[in-house]
Amino acid sequence: MRPPRPLPEPPCPRREALARLARTTLGVTLGGRLAAAGQARAADGPKASAVITLWMLGGLSHIDTFDPKPGREEQGPTETIRTNVPGIVFGAGLRRLAAMADRLTILRALTTQTGAHEQGQYLMRTGYEPTSLVRHPSMGSWMLHATGHTGDLPGFALVGDPNHHPGCGFLDTRLSPLAVSDPDKGLQIARRPAGLPAPVLDRRLAIAQRIDRSFHARYPDAGVAAYDEMYAEAVKLLGSDDLGAFDIALEPEAVRKRYGETRFGKGCLLARRLVEAGLCAVDVDSNLWDMHFDMFQEKVFPAAIDAVDRGLSALLDDLAERGLLERTLVVLATEFGRSPRINSSGGRDHHPAVFSGLLAGAGVKGGMTHGASDERGFRPDADAITIADFNATVAAAAGLPYAKDFFAPNGRPFKIGGGGSPVREVLA
Repeated sequence: MRPPRPLPEPPCPRREALARLARTTLGVTLGGRLAAAGQARAADGPKASAVITLWMLGGLSHIDTFDPKPGREEQGPTETIRTNVPGIVFGAGLRRLAAMADRLTILRALTTQTGAHEQGQYLMRTGYEPTSLVRHPSMGSWMLHATGHTGDLPGFALVGDPNHHPGCGFLDTRLSPLAVSDPDKGLQIARRPAGLPAPVLDRRLAIAQRIDRSFHARYPDAGVAAYDEMYAEAVKLLGSDDLGAFDIALEPEAVRKRYGETRFGKGCLLARRLVEAGLCAVDVDSNLWDMHFDMFQEKVFPAAIDAVDRGLSALLDDLAERGLLERTLVVLATEFGRSPRINSSGGRDHHPAVFSGLLAGAGVKGGMTHGASDERGFRPDADAITIADFNATVAAAAGLPYAKDFFAPNGRPFKIGGGGSPVREVLA
C-alpha cells in the first residue's frame, strides 16, 4: 500500500498576490466550472438543482423556535402558536412560517458534541471536524464540483463574511464562493475602477500575463493555474449585464418590503435573485444568535426571529410563485442549539446536545417533523441526527454522490458532507 501523498506546499507569494488582486482590484472572488468531468449526480427521485442555506450563526434556540415546550419552565417568556399542520407547534415569533408549515420539514433531534462557535460552524458547513492536516469543502463547493456549473456568473455565492467560511477546501480554487459582504451593495465594486480607462486596465493585465509566463515555467502548479483562471473570469465579469442579478434595488418596492428591511431579509432576496440567475448554491449568514444576555428584550431575540420569519417566509413564497421552489432546496441551519435552562443573565448558553434545523422545497417532504428532544429539550429522545447525517440528507436531496470517495491532496478519501447516512424519511 502506497503511503499518502504529502500535503501541497504553502501558497507562494505570487499565488497569494493573484488572489489578493482578484479580490481587491477587481472586487470579486469567483467560483467556477467543474474541474473534471464524470462526477455524476445521483439519479433516483426528484432532486434540487440549487441549494440556499440560511445560517443562524451563534446558536439558534430550539425552545424558542421550532421545538417549544409549552407549559414547561424551560419555555420561559416565549409564547407558542399552532401551525397549519395539526400537532406541530412553533414559537410565537414564527407566525408567518407557522402558516406555511405544510411546506416545511423540521428536524428536532440534531446533535453534536462540538460546543465552540468556530469549530461548530466548520463542522456544520462541511460535515467534518476541523484539522490541521486538510481543509474540507463546504456544500456549495461540492455542488459546483458535482454538477458542472457553467455560465458567466459564478455558481456559488456567500452573503456574509468569508473569513471563517471553509470555502472550497481541498477542491479546485475556482470552486470557492463569491463573497458579497453587503446585500444592499451587491457587486458594485466589480465594475471597472472609476478613472481607470479600459485600455489602461488591459495594459496592466497584459503585463501581469507576461510575468505569469515566466512564473509558470518555474512553478508548474495546478493551483496557480486555477488562480489565473479565476482572475480571467473576474475580468470577464467586469461590466457584464449579468451583474444586475446582484442588485436587489432592481426589485419592485412591494417585493423588497415583503422580505423586510433587515440585512437578513435582503440577503434572502439576493439569494432568490441569484438562484433565478442560475447559481446553484447560495449561503446567507445571520450572526445574531449568540444570546447569552437579555435575549428576551425586544431588540434581541424578538427582533432577530421576526427578521428570519419575514425573510424565510417571503423567500419560500417568492420561489414558489416563480416556479423555482420545485428545483430549489432551502436549508436553515445553526452550529448548535441554546440551553433549555435560562441563565442568570436572562439568556441561553451553548447547547450542542440537541437542536433543530429546517428543510423545504425540492428533494424533501413538507408538513412534518422528524426526531424529538426529551420533554425538557435537553437531549434527543428519538431519531437523533448527527451533523454528517444532516449533511448527507442535504446532499441526497440535491442528488450529490454522497457515498463516493473523493481524495484530498494528501491522498486521504473524504465523502461529501462527512460520510453520514441520509434521513430517508424526509426525502421526497
